[in-house]
Amino acid sequence: MTEIDSSVSRPVPKIELHVHLEGTIQAHTFITVARRNGLPLPADTVEGLADLYCFRDFRHFLAVWALTTSCLRTADDFRQVVVDYAAAAASHGAVYLEGTFSPAERVASGVSWNALFNGYCDGAQQAEEEHGVLVRLTPDVHWGMESDDACEVARRAVAFRDRGVVGLGVGGLEGKVAPGHYARAFAIARDGGLGSVPHAGEVGGAASVRDALQTLGADRIRHGIRAVEDSGLVAELADRGTVLDVCPTSNLRTGVVASLDRHPMGALVAAGVSCSVSTEHPAMFDTDLSREYALLGRLGTSPQLAYEAGVSGALCDEETRGTLRSIAELTSWADAYPSAIKA
Repeated sequence: MTEIDSSVSRPVPKIELHVHLEGTIQAHTFITVARRNGLPLPADTVEGLADLYCFRDFRHFLAVWALTTSCLRTADDFRQVVVDYAAAAASHGAVYLEGTFSPAERVASGVSWNALFNGYCDGAQQAEEEHGVLVRLTPDVHWGMESDDACEVARRAVAFRDRGVVGLGVGGLEGKVAPGHYARAFAIARDGGLGSVPHAGEVGGAASVRDALQTLGADRIRHGIRAVEDSGLVAELADRGTVLDVCPTSNLRTGVVASLDRHPMGALVAAGVSCSVSTEHPAMFDTDLSREYALLGRLGTSPQLAYEAGVSGALCDEETRGTLRSIAELTSWADAYPSAIKA
C-alpha cells in the first residue's frame, strides 16, 4: 500500500464512505466523456449545463442521473470518473474513499462486466498513485432488481476483490421489495470476503435499518438516520458499533429532513452511535467534503468524531486502518472548524 504523507499541508483529513461515483460526474467530465463517445449533449459548455445540474426535485435528479450515466460506455470512462473525483476529494483533504456504483444498469445498456469493473478498479489504482487517495469500491444492486441478477452482481464483485472491491450494497428507491429478496446475493458476497453496506433508514424508516442488520448482515448502514425513531434500535447500533454513513446535504435536498436543526445526527452521536459523513451525490447536490464537514458543529458532532467513525467503518485491511489512525494522531483537530464540537 502506498504511504500517505501526512506532513504535506492539506485541509483536515477526511474519510468518505458513501459516495455514488456516477453522482460525482461534474459538467466538465460529462462533456469530455460524451464527446469521446459521440453522444449528443443538452449543451456543449460547462456554463450551458449549469441549469441541468441545479437540483430541483427527485424526479429531476433521476433524469439527470440517467442522462449522465448513459454516457459511460468504456473502461476509460469509468476510470476517469474515479480519478476525477479522487482529485476533487483530495483537494478537500480526503485520504480514504469508498465509492459505490451500479453495474447492472450499465451492463443492461450493453457495457461488458469486465470493461466496467476493470475501469473502476483501474481508476482506484490511478487515484492512489496520482492523488494519494485510497479508493475502495462497493458496487450496488438496486431495489426491484431480480434476485438472480443481484447474485450475478455479487459474483462479479467477488471476482474483483483483489483489485479493490470490498463490499456489496443495495440502493435506489426503498420499499420495492423486502431485503430478504437479496439475502442470497449478500450471502455470495459475504462468502467471497466482501462486506455488507446496504442503504436503509432514509425513506424506509427504522424498520428498514433493523431489516438490513438482521437479513443482510449489514456491517455498516448507508444513511440509517431514521433509526432515531426506535430507541431500542439506537441502543443496539451503539452496542454493535455499527457505523452510519450520514449525508446531511443529501438529506436536506431529498426532503428526508426538513432542516439542519431537525437533523437526527446529533441525537444519534449523543446516544453513542458512530456517524461518518459523506456527500452521496456531490455533483447534483452542489456539495463537497469540506462543506459537509463544516456542518458538523451544527449537527452536534465534530470533524474528529466523523473521521474516527470513518476509520471504524471502513471495509479495509488492518494495515490501512492503522495508517488512517496514524493520520488522525498527527492532526491538530483543535484548529479545524473552530465552531465544531471537539471530541
